[in-house]
Amino acid sequence: MTVDRMRATRSRLIDRLPKPVAKRVRRLGLSLVPILQCAIAGGLAWYIAFDLLHHQRPFFAPIAAVASLGLVLAKRWRRSIELIAGVLIGIAVGDLVISVIGSGPWQIGVVVVVAMSAAVLVDGAPMMTNQAGASAVLVATLLPPGDAAGYERAIDAMVGAGVALAIGALVPFNPAHRARRDAADLLATLRDLSRDLGRALADEDEDGVYRVLAHARTTQHQIDSMFANMRAGREVGWISPLYWFERSRLAKIAATGEPLDNAMRDFRICARRALGLTQRGVAVEPAVLNLITALPDGFEILRRLMLAEPGGSPDAADAARELRTIVRRARPAIDDTRKLIEAGGGDISEMALLVELRSLLVDMLMVAGLKRESAIAQLRIG
Repeated sequence: MTVDRMRATRSRLIDRLPKPVAKRVRRLGLSLVPILQCAIAGGLAWYIAFDLLHHQRPFFAPIAAVASLGLVLAKRWRRSIELIAGVLIGIAVGDLVISVIGSGPWQIGVVVVVAMSAAVLVDGAPMMTNQAGASAVLVATLLPPGDAAGYERAIDAMVGAGVALAIGALVPFNPAHRARRDAADLLATLRDLSRDLGRALADEDEDGVYRVLAHARTTQHQIDSMFANMRAGREVGWISPLYWFERSRLAKIAATGEPLDNAMRDFRICARRALGLTQRGVAVEPAVLNLITALPDGFEILRRLMLAEPGGSPDAADAARELRTIVRRARPAIDDTRKLIEAGGGDISEMALLVELRSLLVDMLMVAGLKRESAIAQLRIG
């Protein structure tokens, strides 16, 4: 059984589960590799700090390893640096301040203010600032100034963060998988929404158009997740030797992020324009409606392009060819609507809708790999 067939079979089995359960099972499946990375890194960090370095209570080594990795895949390298820097700042400031003013309740407050302020001045990153405060509290309460355990904590932080980076590089997730899946999910959403918009306009259904617009406005979390996973994929491509050969492909996937984001923004504007038309009782011209009803096919082939393996089908050329057939519908729709408005008929808002549809088509062509200038030239307008 091929990998694709195994994935298809697994997906069908999950689809048979109740929707809330299926959602949680998919979420767990996507988190299994990061969880495995955290488990390996935590155990290995403890082994190095306790068995090899002979630290008595190296609890911070596995904590640092797990905190550096976590389930959020992006910016792991930066999190590791922030964690180490925060611990060093907290221990240094705590050791210095406590040696001068002594220990006690108000001294804890002072050392936290000084340590966290120092971290904010250095960078201001949340993890660095939090770790600086926590490490300063540890020095003020449990570790007397100059105690070797304080410096062991700093070493443990370095061990944990270093192990986290090594595990992230040697036991990586597939850097392209999540980004491709997120992009495909967003395109599937656009496909379904454009289909619903076409039906609602054909039926002059104001409530249907409003539902499309309301749904489109809830998609920002999908876009944010897509961008985060695209960044994480490129990061793994640079850190992990196993995926160095994937760098160019990861760059191409990341390049689709902005046009996909713009496509959703332009679609929201289209839906808002369409809602204005239906609220005034204006029927959309057949040429415009024909263009809108062609959009789902364009989004679908882009979705399949995102999920296709290298060398698979459809490729970028297939997607661009399909989109050009839709573009050919756009030209007469715009010309006909412009002529109608110039002759005193039609609605100016319909022309505004077409302008946004044109921008949406440009975004779709860019997702298929065209440069912006080439995508605009395809429409030969404006």
